[in-house]
Amino acid sequence: MTGKADKTFCFVHMSALSAEGAMRVEKTITQLEVDPGSPERAVELGQLGYMQWLGSLPGSADYEAEAVRAYLAAQPFQDSAPVRVFCELLAQSINDPLAPLDLALPVPQRRGGARHRRQTF
Repeated sequence: MTGKADKTFCFVHMSALSAEGAMRVEKTITQLEVDPGSPERAVELGQLGYMQWLGSLPGSADYEAEAVRAYLAAQPFQDSAPVRVFCELLAQSINDPLAPLDLALPVPQRRGGARHRRQTF
């Protein structure tokens, strides 16, 4: 990241997270730590995680500060592709705050149901 975001990352520490904010970010990261199965699914999950995190922010929250805190909290877990997508969306939103992000809900698809679960054992 460059510019203003770099300066912000230098001065914001994880200890600045409120207990509620930390739980919100931790829940999102935990849900994203899965094997997506494909790069497309990783993008879908990362976008859903970003939308979940964004929707959980209080209306009075300072978006940039919260985004930086979430980015720093998720940074150690970027070996998971969905978490990496989540971090990329956070970075993109901080670097270019007035540009719309390309977010989409996943395409509905069957995942196999009970028959598929029985075959996996």
